[in-house]
Amino acid sequence: MNEIIIELENVSPKEFFGTQNDNIKLLKKYYPKLKIVARGNKIKALGDEDMLNEFERRIEMLLKHFEKYNKIDENVIERVLTSQSSDDYKTSNKSGEVLVHGASGKLIKAQTANQRKMVELMRKNDMVFAIGPAGTGKTYTGVALAVQALKNKEVKRIILTRPAVEAGEKLGFLPGDLKEKLDPYMQPLYDALRDMIPAERLARYIENGTIQIAPLAFMRGRTLDSAFVILDEGQNTTRAQMKMFLTRMGKSAKFLLTGDPGQVDLPRHTVSGLKESLLVLKEVEGIGIVHLDEKDVIRHKLVKKIIKAYKSIENID
Repeated sequence: MNEIIIELENVSPKEFFGTQNDNIKLLKKYYPKLKIVARGNKIKALGDEDMLNEFERRIEMLLKHFEKYNKIDENVIERVLTSQSSDDYKTSNKSGEVLVHGASGKLIKAQTANQRKMVELMRKNDMVFAIGPAGTGKTYTGVALAVQALKNKEVKRIILTRPAVEAGEKLGFLPGDLKEKLDPYMQPLYDALRDMIPAERLARYIENGTIQIAPLAFMRGRTLDSAFVILDEGQNTTRAQMKMFLTRMGKSAKFLLTGDPGQVDLPRHTVSGLKESLLVLKEVEGIGIVHLDEKDVIRHKLVKKIIKAYKSIENID
């Protein structure tokens, strides 16, 4: 039986192994044919030579991730262990940088291979489509890029918009003024911004128009210059709405469109503007497209399993 010993350098064994060695227990699940022992600052593994080589390569990838982000968790381990190759984790130095020093000192970075690809594409293109299921960080990473661009004076304002479509529910009459009626639709965008900008400054930005959050219908007739513009939930646009939005692009503007083609809330038989635009624009130079999947989910571990389960039935009806 072959044996390898991996010594942890410049890494806290306690944090790398996890609470009550939870991370090591997860490794054992993925490599049931190996005998894995973690003691002190060393991981010892015994078993077949080919499997040991694969195990060592994956541990090196986890160590690199830990050194860069100072943490690993179940989602990270699963992403690394199930990635097709180490190329999934090869990106430029810039794509792994801190995007925003958020509220309360929170460091906001792209956390997965496809999120880092999204960052890279946004740097190279003026328009990017980020496509993927719920929980993959499309909107959150996009808002971080927008806030970074504003702080670096690359743009003069941030414009965040979504189509005001009810997700399978009829909400009926909503009380209050126009802003109060529309805020529930815009809440995910406010949530992301609150993580990244102190409350007082955010209120000031919204008041003076530096940050604008509005439903898609309010974009008609505008030319959006020197702005970082995010269209969220793009799968719920109609063909006419999508064309209208895309043609709002002004000088020195950056456009990011996010959406999940598997969660369309439009009336039956209405064509999703996002789905159509991906077909129409896929060959256009200057437009980047990144597809995120369940490996990029950064919410609760069950979200990943839920997405997988629904994938198997999404085309039935």
